[in-house]
Amino acid sequence: MKPVISFLEARPRLGHLLALIAGVSLSLAFAPYELRVFAVLAPAALFLLWWDQAPGRAAWRGYLFGLGMFGAGVSWIYYSLHLFGSAIAPLAALITALFVAVLALYPALLGYLLARFAPRLPVAALVLCFPAAWVLWEWWRGWFLTGFPWLLLGTAQVDTALAGYVPVVGAYGASLVAALMAGLLAWALVRWSPRVLGVGAAAVLCLWLAGLGLARLDWTRPEGEALLVHLIQGNVAQEEKWGPDSIDEALALYGGLTRQVLAEAEAVDIVLWPETAIPAFYHEIHEPMMALADAVEARGGALITGIFVYDFETGAMYNSIVHASAEPAAYHKRHLVPFGEYLPLRGLLMWLDDWLEIPMSDLSKGSWRPLMYVGDLPVGMSVCYEDAFGGQVIDALPEAKLLINVSNDAWFGDSIAPHQHLEIARMRSLETGRDMLRATNTGVSAVIGHRGELIATSPQFEVDVLTAHAQPRTGRTPFALWGNSVAVWLSLVLLAAGSLGRRWLRA
Repeated sequence: MKPVISFLEARPRLGHLLALIAGVSLSLAFAPYELRVFAVLAPAALFLLWWDQAPGRAAWRGYLFGLGMFGAGVSWIYYSLHLFGSAIAPLAALITALFVAVLALYPALLGYLLARFAPRLPVAALVLCFPAAWVLWEWWRGWFLTGFPWLLLGTAQVDTALAGYVPVVGAYGASLVAALMAGLLAWALVRWSPRVLGVGAAAVLCLWLAGLGLARLDWTRPEGEALLVHLIQGNVAQEEKWGPDSIDEALALYGGLTRQVLAEAEAVDIVLWPETAIPAFYHEIHEPMMALADAVEARGGALITGIFVYDFETGAMYNSIVHASAEPAAYHKRHLVPFGEYLPLRGLLMWLDDWLEIPMSDLSKGSWRPLMYVGDLPVGMSVCYEDAFGGQVIDALPEAKLLINVSNDAWFGDSIAPHQHLEIARMRSLETGRDMLRATNTGVSAVIGHRGELIATSPQFEVDVLTAHAQPRTGRTPFALWGNSVAVWLSLVLLAAGSLGRRWLRA
């Protein structure tokens, strides 16, 4: 007897509702809620609801799951469009709903494919095929159409025992372990026997204990003295950022806070301003920036800011990080946000410009490696959304001894997005074994340790100078060496084993 399956088969509409609820519950695994157990329970419920279903029904349940997951997890897009993009509320709601509806097609397609081929497989395929397919879906979502690697199962493991896997196989690898646990749970519920329940529990425990063991390893080591860093959070509201006097006001704010640091701090190694701290091109404010930079350098430190850069030779405009000095160094953002920093298919979508007012939304993509030398210190750079792409952050390694991310999460207001974004940044430190300095306009600014732990944070929506120590580190984690390839290949191997090894699985 399979009581769980029999119960659900007799109540198909309940199964549809449970798929929607499971999708919503998965969003609770991430910040700010951090109910991590749902990163296993939610996919386990979906696997169970997919098992032995017709492809059409599995696709519908996958779609409902996706509507719940993304509808609850990325609703903050509405804030950006309506409150700060000046889109009227109905248009902002429509665009957000369409975005969620499109994202929900991913799990719908996954459910269809699994239901299409799973009936040919034994029930033990739940342990291998379903988890492997889930991770391949996450990976595909992370690069297809420029990628949206948000709400990955692995990201929710940043402070669980499974965090030990992250420096080895990255966020997608941690997703695979969580999905394997979900598959084991679904398999045990389908088979429903004391022996299977015992085997499933033992396997989950082994995966958990292995993560705890890996977490005891230090893949990188300190190099040199810890740096005393100062992260300036100006708390300039997004609706005020582009006002007629905004440049002078921002210069007075950030300049005053920087001078305060110089007057009061016992040491000054790095002063970091957030993304587009001054709403201008660097050449427009070169003189006041150099006056501040010289004062910081006189204390033995470096002034680094997020700012726009204009290339006079090509006419290109970049969202950049600049080390202000007599010979300034710059990193130009490589992974731009569609519709926010450039308009894809501009010929077809030009009409959106009449409805949305997003400043500096025609930027060019940088092409340089995200490694910048601040004096003698090599630093891995990322601007805002770029820290969601672990495979790109490691392009600065092994040279980079520290990571810097500048962001402007003011676009998302008082929503869950800034907390989710901070959680994602923590994953990058954990993957690379590097401390990270993360300066944001309205919070949450943070200094993150090499194990993904929060060393210090600024309060949201307050002007703040965050002062803390950050330790440069050297060495390379396995993930920094292999990238996402290990998680992808492991998933492909498990998918092949579940698909081809039928006799072994039946045994």
